[in-house]
Amino acid sequence: MAGNTLIEAKGIYKSFSGVPVLQDVRFEVKAGEVHALMGENGAGKSTLIKIITGVYTKDDGQIFWEGNPVEINSYQDCQKLGVACIYQELSVIPPLTVAQNVFLGREPRKGVFIDYAKMNKMTQELIDKYQFPLKPTTIVDNLGIGQRQLIEILKGLSQNSKLLIMDEPTASLSGKEAEMLFKIIQTLRSEGVSIIYISHRLEEVYMLSDRLTILRDGKNAAVLEKQDIIPAKVIETMIGKVVDESAGSRKMLHSDDNAEVRLDVRNLTDKTDRYRNISFQVHRGEILGLGGLIGAGRTEVVRAIYGVDKAASGEVYLDGKKLDPSPKASILEGIGFVPEDRRNQGFIPLLSTTKNVALTNYDIVKINGTSISDADELAMSKRAIEAIDIRPSDPNKQVGVMSGGNQQKVVLGKWLMRDLKLLIVDEPTAGIDVGAKDEIYSILEDLAKKGVAVIVVTSDLQELLRVSHRIIVMRKGNIVKEFKNVEVTQSKVLSAGQGVEEEAET
Repeated sequence: MAGNTLIEAKGIYKSFSGVPVLQDVRFEVKAGEVHALMGENGAGKSTLIKIITGVYTKDDGQIFWEGNPVEINSYQDCQKLGVACIYQELSVIPPLTVAQNVFLGREPRKGVFIDYAKMNKMTQELIDKYQFPLKPTTIVDNLGIGQRQLIEILKGLSQNSKLLIMDEPTASLSGKEAEMLFKIIQTLRSEGVSIIYISHRLEEVYMLSDRLTILRDGKNAAVLEKQDIIPAKVIETMIGKVVDESAGSRKMLHSDDNAEVRLDVRNLTDKTDRYRNISFQVHRGEILGLGGLIGAGRTEVVRAIYGVDKAASGEVYLDGKKLDPSPKASILEGIGFVPEDRRNQGFIPLLSTTKNVALTNYDIVKINGTSISDADELAMSKRAIEAIDIRPSDPNKQVGVMSGGNQQKVVLGKWLMRDLKLLIVDEPTAGIDVGAKDEIYSILEDLAKKGVAVIVVTSDLQELLRVSHRIIVMRKGNIVKEFKNVEVTQSKVLSAGQGVEEEAET
């Protein structure tokens, strides 16, 4: 049973470059309570948590711990209070053992030396207590994503914290691993530990949480007690009636089933069960939107189609020709790929626009003897700059110092220099301002008009409806809904991703 207030944030305000991301936010967690935090991408959830854990400094407001005002300016500050955060982004170090990861920076010592026997014993005790399928001495590099997520959870549990923050903890877990986590949460609650549970999965929030706070556009939208956590009400609150009824939030989708099939995906299945029996087609000149919650398997599917990761089974056909997907083969066949993490995977920050545009195009840049033609590299770069208005227009400018929108244009620009048949774009406008978003949308629409098939993976519901001719929604590794030739709303798409079927009917 939840008791007195453990942590309370009042009047929290935070802005970046003058743009408010949190405004007068209030958030309270009681002792022994599971308090869920929900909101669309960009609602301010991550920013609030980073303020509570000292990653960001608040611009205004006050945080109270057990009734006393506190300043949290570092992660060490929150650890001293008894707060541990299990982030969605894994921070495990693959070459180390499970035990070394769990107690990293807090290793038990015998004199000046690390006491490995004691550390392994302490880790085994935690593993036995929570019945995790792990061994203290296993090298993490040999474990799958789900087991690595369990190590992150063990880290938090090892600190005997009063408050555990869980950010999308089941995103990488199998069904069995998720059930294990739910039991742990129930045990921790009974022991008086408080939990902030951040998730897009409404069924988990409904099952686990005592209360739910919903943020929208950086502000408090609602605080719901358990009996008021009703799927339709939660979705309506997350989106907002005004947004859902606006012209931009719904669109008459259209799909020409008679158009030539450009991509045909048949029964694609992952080795680690992140997606199963995925089958769909994309037509020439069509923009297919791929929606769903974080961890639904969308990114994994498109990476397998392009060949970054290998699927366990299934087939991919382009214009009727069976492919053996790999990045090299995809490039040669006319498939382009803009990854979700553009900075680490889409371009090389220290290189110029010219060099980045040339990265995937050296097979079509003229060769003078044994050397690459600088003149042709430069000419190609200038064509890309002019075609999509990359700014600054200096072809020698390092891409790493450009704005997010122009960085994304460079990533797109290298593919526009080729005779594309299919372009896959994962989160095309993440971290990009409104003006640049419209430019990116125009580029994708122009490609479709020229006959290129486009797959857009996005968590932004407005974006999904804005650019898609047809929408497929994934949930827990499966395709659960298709929207075509119908009027569709953000609420219907979100409901399909949440598994609320009565809201998702077309």
